[in-house]
Amino acid sequence: MWLADLKNGNYRNPVLYADYSDPDAIRVGDDYFMISSSFCNAPALPVLHSKDLVNWKVVNYVLDKIPEFRYRNPIHGCGVWAPSIRYHEGTYYVCFPMPDEGIYMTTTKDPFGKWSKPVNIRPGAGWIDPCPFWDDDGKAYLVAGVAKSRIGYKSVLHMVEMQPDGMGLIGDEVKIFDGNENDQVTIEGPKMYKRNGWYYIFAPAGGVKTGWQTVLRSKNVFGPYEYKVVMRQGDSPVNGPHQGAWVDTQTGEDWFLHFQDVYAGGRIVHLQPMHWENDWPVIGVNKPGNDYGEPVMEYKKPDIGKSEAELADKNLYPVCEPDASDDFTGDKLGMQWQWNANFEDSWYSLENNQLKLNAVAASPLRPLGDLRNLLLQKWPAPEFCAETKMNLAELKDGDTAGYISLGMKYIAISVTNNNGNLEMKFVRGLQDFDCDAAYTDEKAEKTTALKDSDFTDANKTIWFRYKVNVKEHITHYELGLPVKDAPLEELILEYSFDGVNYTKAIETEAKAGRWVGVKSGMFACHDSSKKTEAGYVTVDYVEYK
Repeated sequence: MWLADLKNGNYRNPVLYADYSDPDAIRVGDDYFMISSSFCNAPALPVLHSKDLVNWKVVNYVLDKIPEFRYRNPIHGCGVWAPSIRYHEGTYYVCFPMPDEGIYMTTTKDPFGKWSKPVNIRPGAGWIDPCPFWDDDGKAYLVAGVAKSRIGYKSVLHMVEMQPDGMGLIGDEVKIFDGNENDQVTIEGPKMYKRNGWYYIFAPAGGVKTGWQTVLRSKNVFGPYEYKVVMRQGDSPVNGPHQGAWVDTQTGEDWFLHFQDVYAGGRIVHLQPMHWENDWPVIGVNKPGNDYGEPVMEYKKPDIGKSEAELADKNLYPVCEPDASDDFTGDKLGMQWQWNANFEDSWYSLENNQLKLNAVAASPLRPLGDLRNLLLQKWPAPEFCAETKMNLAELKDGDTAGYISLGMKYIAISVTNNNGNLEMKFVRGLQDFDCDAAYTDEKAEKTTALKDSDFTDANKTIWFRYKVNVKEHITHYELGLPVKDAPLEELILEYSFDGVNYTKAIETEAKAGRWVGVKSGMFACHDSSKKTEAGYVTVDYVEYK
């Protein structure tokens, strides 16, 4: 789909053309681990692993389910925001915010295994983007930003002492930086480090789509902090290079992972070289006369201190990307899948090399975009095609199943069993948001009765094909500032009864969801107003091309 490794010693950006927003990363020995936001989708907080900072795989999720009962339903834009990951004295820590509920901490000894039950170390709304830090003297601290929608103001960073075990805060918070008092409005996403006696806080400012990367430094944890812009878009096509992580290699090289918001495709991840000038970092490559860097689009891969013979072992150093296609032959769902909200194990099973999606009870008034049990995954590339083979024979009266492309503009093909008769609908929806609650205007554009003769087998097999094409690149305006070359994609949904000949059903221009890129996937639901038994569908495969 999208390989960043050019297989010639170089890589291209982005290293991940997928919606892994607000990334943070660490190196432990020869392993790199990265996490990202997940909002209301579950499982939550994906963990990605790499050996070289270029080739990544999703290997785990920190949370099986999002804390708090209300996430049994999708609450778009809420849930798990920008997290941080740290390693301290043999323990991995992930600290994540939920803007309405508080700041949480969870730990593990094995990042590929089970994480502890999260502890809310700062209950209450308002604080976001937390990052823990352990100093040389054993003391620990937490730096965080704020969300104006929850606390009434923005562009402020706070510091507070933390228990050395990370499970609570000590003393009063201190405001260490106010971006409203200078030219760093909307500063957020702080990540804290120490080098040569300086405390550094890497924090983007200027807005997600139009901003830059700022770094603060001080000789004292609580400041005062001076600041410097260390990366700007410049002449590159990377708008608003934003929020990420400083990591080093075993050979002493410095690198920075950050995201770029490409609208419908979400927040994709870039890797930039980094060096130091006068104890200030420069991210990207600085042109003559500039004391800041600009993003690179192609560069030499990081030197991880391995010989050519060692790197030739593709089991240890594979050229890879996160999984997209799935033939459901495993004993659990692939790591690419997330549900639209906290899930129940009863919603699905893997049987006979198929995915069985049970029709989950839902109000007939609930729009498809707000179903709990949408099984979704991110876009894996700027353009692609995905084919899904689904069997409808076990749909019962009141059941509906199909395929959906989910964003603020969404489209779907659904098939409903209505008193034993199958009806196909083409659905178009538009989500509007008041703060983070969605209000959906949804309508069926066309309803067609299906006959047994439409299908080629007794399983009543149907194929869905989902196409994403870049129509053009346009200029958006955010906060009155231009975002040049923003991709504008068209989405097309088609169906087939033989897997060869497809009919176009519905299309739309793509529009991202609330803080997330467009996702696509499958569903099966049952009209809860009917007192009938619910059925299920089976899915043979999802293949991305």
